Amino acid sequence: MKIKLCFLLAIIISQAGYGQANRTIIDSVRYLAMGDSYTVGRFVPTAKSFPYQLAASLKNKGINVALPIVLAQNGWRTDELLKGIAGYPRTGTFDFVTLLIGVNNQYQNKNPDIYKTEFTQILNAAIIMAKGNPKHVFVLSIPDWGSTPFANGRNLDKISAEIDEYNFINKVVADAAKVHYINITGLSRTDSINTDLVTTDHLHPSARMYSWWVQKIAKVVAKEFKK
Repeated sequence: MKIKLCFLLAIIISQAGYGQANRTIIDSVRYLAMGDSYTVGRFVPTAKSFPYQLAASLKNKGINVALPIVLAQNGWRTDELLKGIAGYPRTGTFDFVTLLIGVNNQYQNKNPDIYKTEFTQILNAAIIMAKGNPKHVFVLSIPDWGSTPFANGRNLDKISAEIDEYNFINKVVADAAKVHYINITGLSRTDSINTDLVTTDHLHPSARMYSWWVQKIAKVVAKEFKK
């Protein structure tokens, strides 16, 4: 009986150790998501925000990603994200970073030239935080909120034109830094009357819209990590 008991305990201990080892492997790829309410996932469950959906999608592709660290707040502009970054160590803490910022600059009629300067500073910090590897930084284009029901009655052409201007800026900066640039703006312009694509505020992306983003993002990230 003692022999059987010892054998059983040995199996339990071994399995516990194996589980811990697996957890170490699962949590091996560290991911930082930087941005504003689009990154937070306003009015959707945390697990349905795009960073969490992205982590889950990458796991399904065999890339063991830990739960994302989200450096984002509702309403953040580039200057506010810069202040948030100041609290983080400027060292290679993460294996990859996503960056989506600028819609609040546009919404609040901030100077695009200031956006360019601040976006460049943020992107440089993101590269440092991604262990200095620009290929592990993924910039997302700004969605067009003018294509949501929230924008009804506003000057939609003006909103779209300004979003395009901001996206031209962040793409130029991203290309110069040799990071990945993923255009999700077209997805946001898919169907302005489909309420399934926005949350209850008729403005922010729904879990379904986020899943469309993730399909594009995951392909690019997975390709980079499987080289």
